[in-house]
Amino acid sequence: MRRRELIMLLGATAVAWPLAARAQQSDRMRRIGVLMGWAESDSIGQSGIKSIREGLRGLGWIEGRNISIDVRWGASEAARTDSSAKELVASHPDVLVAGSTAGVAALLRETRTIPIVFVVVSDPIGSGFVETFAHPAGNVTGLTNVESSLAGKWPQLLKEIAPATTHAKIMFNPATATYADFFVRPFLASGPLLELALDTAPVRDDAEIESAVGALAREPGGGLVVMPDGFTTDHRAAIIALATRHKLPTIYPDRFYAVDGGLISYGVDLIDLFRRATLYVDRIMKGDKPADLPVQQPTKFEFVINLKTAQALSLTVPLALRARADEVIE
Repeated sequence: MRRRELIMLLGATAVAWPLAARAQQSDRMRRIGVLMGWAESDSIGQSGIKSIREGLRGLGWIEGRNISIDVRWGASEAARTDSSAKELVASHPDVLVAGSTAGVAALLRETRTIPIVFVVVSDPIGSGFVETFAHPAGNVTGLTNVESSLAGKWPQLLKEIAPATTHAKIMFNPATATYADFFVRPFLASGPLLELALDTAPVRDDAEIESAVGALAREPGGGLVVMPDGFTTDHRAAIIALATRHKLPTIYPDRFYAVDGGLISYGVDLIDLFRRATLYVDRIMKGDKPADLPVQQPTKFEFVINLKTAQALSLTVPLALRARADEVIE
């Protein structure tokens, strides 16, 4: 073989080899570990998982063909969240998806190298997950599920739907809502402008929930705001039932509360967040690093009013408030 032909053959082989290697790499089965912040039986968590699967399918990632998805459920139980995080990390996935603040914290205790994409995290900077939104810096990035300014709008909505309200508290579990101050500060700051006496209502179990709701309802003009929190989500049926029974006007942070019988909700479209998170999972599996992917903030919000519950609480919902709602449940 002549020298020129040999050089051309070797050059062609050198070009073809990395292309073949990349093709082989892209064809391998990728593994995704998902740690949800709800019980497996919870409709919210199931909707989130469905959204993840649909989002990935739309990007060409088909479960059983080029990806496998291992889902674990943490709910608001710290021990279960920790054990689920250990199991997921031990399986050496390509990417981890975490659906709660507690879930991200648990995963970070197990790995600082496997990429983590978070969803439903309120304060990723304050929680120590990222350095800044623009430059996360570590192995974590994702989408926040709320803006702190919402905490100042909740008392305003409470006053609009129940004008007789003179005092209110924001409910959360300090053990699961470790980021509580992110909401408490703007919540309390809104009090003087609205002429409302505002305070906190920390709860840790069903008995404390019942005690807090009962105490607020015993004094005329009481109202309640429920913070985004895995614990309050898990106990939403009890909170909604108690608020309705005591005729206590209550504002909730997510649409599913109003669908389940809560008076009014204003918050982020959680399903949209899960769908958008798959874009980051896709980019990471194609070579991007979490540190180079800025944390995204929510873009879709939902305002829902349950008229049936308003009637049960003897409240008349102003027409102007109804007109602003994205959904009115009859």
